[in-house]
Parts: sequence; structure tokens; C-alpha cells
Amino acid sequence: MTTTCCRSCAAPLTRSFVDLGRSPLANSFIKADGVKKMECFFPLHAFVCDSCFLVQLEDYESPENIFSDYLYFSSYSQHWLAHCKAYAAEMTQRYGLGPSSLVVEIASNDGYLLQYFKESGVGVLGVEPAANVAKVAIEKGIRTDVAFFGVETARRLVAAGHRADLTAANNVLAHVPDINDFVGGFKILLKPTGVCTFEFPHLLQLIQQHQFDTIYHEHFSYLSLIAIEKIFARQGLAVYDVELLTTHGGSLRVFATHADTAPPATDRLKSVRAAELTARLDHPAGYENFADEVAEVKCQLLEFLIDARRAGKTVVGYGAPAKGNTLLNYCGVGTELIQYTVDASPHKQGMFLPGVQIPIHAPQKIFDTRPDYVLILPWNLKDEISTQMAGIRDWGGRFVVAIPKLTIQD
Repeated sequence: MTTTCCRSCAAPLTRSFVDLGRSPLANSFIKADGVKKMECFFPLHAFVCDSCFLVQLEDYESPENIFSDYLYFSSYSQHWLAHCKAYAAEMTQRYGLGPSSLVVEIASNDGYLLQYFKESGVGVLGVEPAANVAKVAIEKGIRTDVAFFGVETARRLVAAGHRADLTAANNVLAHVPDINDFVGGFKILLKPTGVCTFEFPHLLQLIQQHQFDTIYHEHFSYLSLIAIEKIFARQGLAVYDVELLTTHGGSLRVFATHADTAPPATDRLKSVRAAELTARLDHPAGYENFADEVAEVKCQLLEFLIDARRAGKTVVGYGAPAKGNTLLNYCGVGTELIQYTVDASPHKQGMFLPGVQIPIHAPQKIFDTRPDYVLILPWNLKDEISTQMAGIRDWGGRFVVAIPKLTIQD
């Protein structure tokens, strides 16, 4: 086992959480003319720090190589857009935001969130490292700075006259290898009375719901409140409130501000702390059974796919999310078991999944070929997808999800 150091507290990192073998970068989709070219595979092995209990991967690729040209566009999920619209309305009312306020989103993608603040007349600024994605936001009229965020970028923005009343960082904390530098940037960018919110999948749910497919190289860290509070405190920030969210299989939205002016911890925050302690996330014992539970999910999926093939049934996928690529590569599933997958994003259609090289089509392909089973790879959107694709039941088609356990919907 490789010995390295924790990216949060620099303690020796030796305890394995789960080893998913070797996998390509989860968003390194293959163009049609590249299927015969060699792909790069990297170890996908998560460890847990015995000191601060941050679950994390070792670095194998730089953020520049992963995110500078990205194929994830947030605006293709109606469920996610509704979530963001509600957030904008709630924060605008809660903090009295108006034309003189500034909301800064870090990893602002295609403007999916800031557009709702802008519609309400609130000043906005996005920070997004992927130039191809930022271009879409800029075309929407969302002012966007193309850069990776951290202390240096924060200082540059402040020098240019930008100080934030509210900063938002949705599903990005996991994506930064230097999490201390990243969080330190918020301390600099935030006004003295400003607030920052962070949303991220909750490690407690990852463990309890067997969400191992959310582990991929673009996610350097897997976050609990226990680990987050230590990271924030190191940078002079304090978490004072938290919301439990249903997004991404169960997420936290934490509220933080300058430590010297932070209000007392809310009951909601105390409740999440207690839940994590009950699950022993402050002790190695809380992590020791996960690898065996992951192996059982793999066995269930393979048994279903093999049985379906032997029975002459066809199985296809819905979605081309990063989590699906982790699942299929870990399980070794190719076109012999899943003929193709579909995705609503035109940016992915006509390409192939990395590693397993399953082709990606438009959703209409399912109605053209009438498969027996549709495996929903973005299981966090299964309700939205099963509603949109309800027509498969006309020929007896059924939906399948693999996480947290194999389930076939009637």
C-alpha cells in the first residue's frame, strides 16, 4: 500500500477505504475516431486519514488536465435547475440581497445558478476553470472569470474590487486537490459580514447507501461534517448551520462565515454532528466494512446482466454520468452486457464511455430499439428519468438501478 500524506492535515495516509482497481478519468469521453487509441487508466483507490478522517484519493492527474476542457454542463437536468432556482430565491430573501450585492459562485459551470440571481437584479460573478463551459455562461450574460479558484485568484478578484456578500460552491469542494488553498480563498473574498455556502455529497450517505460510484479521479475528497469543520477552522472560517439535501443521493449544504463573527451553531448542525458520531465517522471502525459492501453491489449487477443476456434479454443504459463510468469500469461491463447508453446532452451524443467504450446515443434510440431493461446510471435522477421515459412500459420495458442495491422497477 502506498504511503502518502493527507491533503487536509498532512498526517500519514495508510488506511484503505475502498480499492476500485484501475479506471480512466470518468469524464474522458472518447470521440468516434479515437476508439482504437490507447486510453490512460489510473488507480482508483480511496484512503481515509486516521487523524482528521478525510476520505481521499491520491493525485494522478492535475486539475488543469481534468477540467480545462470539460463535458459536464449543469443545465441539462431540470431537477437540478429547480433546486438552484429555489436556492437563489431562499438566499436572496434570507440575506436581503439586491442590486448593490454581489453573489460569487465558484465553479459556476454554464451559469445554471447565477442566472436566477441575475434575473432578480442581484449582482453576480462566476469563477469557472473550463473555458468551453464558461463560454456558454458568458453568452447568457453571466460575467465569468475563467480561472481555478484559490488564494491567488481571490486576491486578484479583491484587488479588482470584488468582495462577496454571498459565495456559493456547489459540488466543487471534492474536485480540488489543495483543499486548504481553495477554502482559504473564501476567507479572502468574503466581506466581513458575508456568508459562504457549500454543497457536497455527504460521506455518511455514501457509506450507508453504497454510493461508491461517486468515487472517481475528478473527486479528490469525500466529505463529512467532521472533516469539513476542521478544514474551515484552519482557514479562519466557522460552519454555523447546515441543511440536509436530497440532491446527489444525499448532500449537505453548510453555511460558514468568518470565525470571529460566526453565530452559535444551530440545532441542525448539532444534529448532523451527532449522526456522524453515531456512525463512528470519527473512528476507523466507521469505514472498515465499506469495501465488502461495494463488492456485493458488483456481484448483484453482474449476476443480473449475465442472467439477462443468457435469457435473450437486451439491456441498455440511460445517462453518461461520471458515476456510471466508475460503476461500469469497476464491474468490467462492456457492450456484450449493455449494448449502448443514451444521454440528453448533445455534447456527449456520438461519443463513447471511457474504458468500456459503450456508445452514447440520443434518448430516442431507446424507443427505436425497444430494449427489455434500461439501467439508470445517474440513480440520483431516477424519478426524473423514469417519468420522462415512462413510454418504455408500452412494450414491457423495465427500469433498473444498481445503487444502493440492484432494484428492478415494475
